[in-house]
Amino acid sequence: MRLSGIHTYPVKGCHRLDHDDARVQPWGLAGDRRWMVVDAAGVGVTQRESTRLVALRATVRDGGLLLRAPDRPDLDVPEPAGGAPVAVRTFRNRKLPVPALPAGPAADGWLSGLLGQPVRLVWLAEPTRHIPAGDREYDTGDQVSFADAYPLLLASTASLAALNDWLAEAGEEAVPMSRFRPNLVVDGAPAWAEDGWAGRPLRIGGVHFRAAGRCDRCVVTTTDQETGIRGKEPLRTLARHRKVEQKLLFGLHLVPATTGTVAVGDPVRVDG
Repeated sequence: MRLSGIHTYPVKGCHRLDHDDARVQPWGLAGDRRWMVVDAAGVGVTQRESTRLVALRATVRDGGLLLRAPDRPDLDVPEPAGGAPVAVRTFRNRKLPVPALPAGPAADGWLSGLLGQPVRLVWLAEPTRHIPAGDREYDTGDQVSFADAYPLLLASTASLAALNDWLAEAGEEAVPMSRFRPNLVVDGAPAWAEDGWAGRPLRIGGVHFRAAGRCDRCVVTTTDQETGIRGKEPLRTLARHRKVEQKLLFGLHLVPATTGTVAVGDPVRVDG
């Protein structure tokens, strides 16, 4: 098995960045989901609420972020420093608030114009717990970014091919891997082999991970990541073939056990 893709999402819900290599930190890939758009109540705004986020291209730079979108001027956003943190939550039903630093009125106005609603941009200076202990099958402690549940998400090209075969049988169009917004993509494993990896050690190049639970998919997978157009697939097909305990499964959560650098082409090995 080999690593065939590496992706980050600097602002939670934004368009992906593709990488040849990336640093693995205790809370995930460097630069991944350390920024988040929040509403007036301090709750995260993702593609679940606004498909306009597909137009947001965010690039991490030293000490800040560059925001781009069609028909809008580029905006350079420095990492906030010295301001008072605000309490935010990744989802409305999350119990634990997270202290984050406001990016300021320039970023807020830029993003409010893009999304067509009043929003703010915040930065997670210190990754911290936002899911209570015991609420996940594999607890990561306080080592997590603004990711939904776990630091990284892995997906398999063979599993995507199997899903696309089911879609073709149903007369539906194939979907690209981008619909599932993974951080790491693996080539060379049999379809759905990752179902058996949960709880086992996994090594990519020289970096060690712990495979956590399988990923329950949401409406974001039905959103075209280039246009923002939303349909019914692939959730409808996942519901027919990959529904387990009311969850529609695709992909595998990972927790870093060591730090280092992973690169496209690295060998992938599952132990245990």
